[in-house]
Amino acid sequence: MSERVYLETSFISYLAARPSRDLVTAARQQLTHEWWTRRRSAFEVCISELVVAEAAAGDPDAAERRAQLIRDLPSLSISEEAIALARNLVQEAGLPARAAVDALHISLAACHGIDYLLTWNSTHIANAELRPKVERACRDNGYEPPVLCTPDELMGG
Repeated sequence: MSERVYLETSFISYLAARPSRDLVTAARQQLTHEWWTRRRSAFEVCISELVVAEAAAGDPDAAERRAQLIRDLPSLSISEEAIALARNLVQEAGLPARAAVDALHISLAACHGIDYLLTWNSTHIANAELRPKVERACRDNGYEPPVLCTPDELMGG
């Protein structure tokens, strides 16, 4: 069985976005496209109901591009266990209350036994300072945390 990757909404947004003039954003877009083209087939890729809802928000044209990309991806359901773990992540890992949705992405991946959570959100998800606290909180609540990473960290050897 292949390892599983949860694609958080920021990954989908970078993949669907029109090319940016900003150098950092353009580089992230390029890395996102490279991962999608070169590495996606090495994993079982999934999203969640939360990603579907977030991807549908905003500019209608961009939302349609995002919807096309995720249309055929398996979607994890939001369970009571995931909601409870997300609350615990906010409390135990010291995430700010405004990061409740980010905590839910992490908890969905953990509760469904996903190996990697792929994101460009380094504020509350792929954050080196928060990662040990998030991992500890997941384990303290009986779940193995996913590896929280950016596409460039999951490019392979």
